[in-house]
Amino acid sequence: MLPSLFISHGSPMLALEPGASGPALARLAAQLPRPRAIVVMSAHWETTELRVTSNPHPPTWHDFGGFPAALYAVQYPAPGDPQLAEQVRQRLNEAGLPTTLDAKRPFDHGAWVPLSLMYPAADIPVVQVSLPSQNGPAYQQQVGQALAALREEGVLLIGSGSITHNLRELDWHAGPESVEPWALAFRDWMIDKLAAGDTPALHDYRRQAPFAVRNHPSDEHLLPLYFARGAGERFAIEHQGFTLGALGMDIYRFD
Repeated sequence: MLPSLFISHGSPMLALEPGASGPALARLAAQLPRPRAIVVMSAHWETTELRVTSNPHPPTWHDFGGFPAALYAVQYPAPGDPQLAEQVRQRLNEAGLPTTLDAKRPFDHGAWVPLSLMYPAADIPVVQVSLPSQNGPAYQQQVGQALAALREEGVLLIGSGSITHNLRELDWHAGPESVEPWALAFRDWMIDKLAAGDTPALHDYRRQAPFAVRNHPSDEHLLPLYFARGAGERFAIEHQGFTLGALGMDIYRFD
């Protein structure tokens, strides 16, 4: 059975400059059974209510600015899966989580950048689930729980965000060995609570975790972690690291 994953997707430049994360994602994909489809919750699709992509051919959206022209030339032409989208919608509705289909939404970079490193052939159907970020961690965990059984049907569930995400305090000249103590302290606290299965602390992380608000001035990039955690149980670390001094690039799995 496939696990669920939490992937820190970093900068969109990861698609061209994969650093240590790219090989880690490629190794992980090679070790997993090949999915029949992928469902992704991305930090870059915030909505008030749940939505699911149902476009059979979603375009690649370069939803960022100020990057090199080569990045805007990257395409990820994976097909959508309208039948799976309807199945996802039904399961969420049955779990008391009202959900609608979205036939126009393209793939944002939270989805296509990590997938381009895991499955570069873009030949596995992909469906995105939106992030109702105002609903907090417990809600996102419910979303994951409602879809967890899809793992038994060959569907890979991914939460794509970032374990730390304060873009204003990044050091654009820092090497991979340079890590801000406040970012490390938060990341390590999260790992401790994930390993311990401490759900109350994880859901109350903004009050309990060290430097929580400094690491996540807004929490949309951490919330996909709770989606992945809801869809799986046993926690494991696939990759750890930082770039730019404070941008966590960790990858976690839940079996």
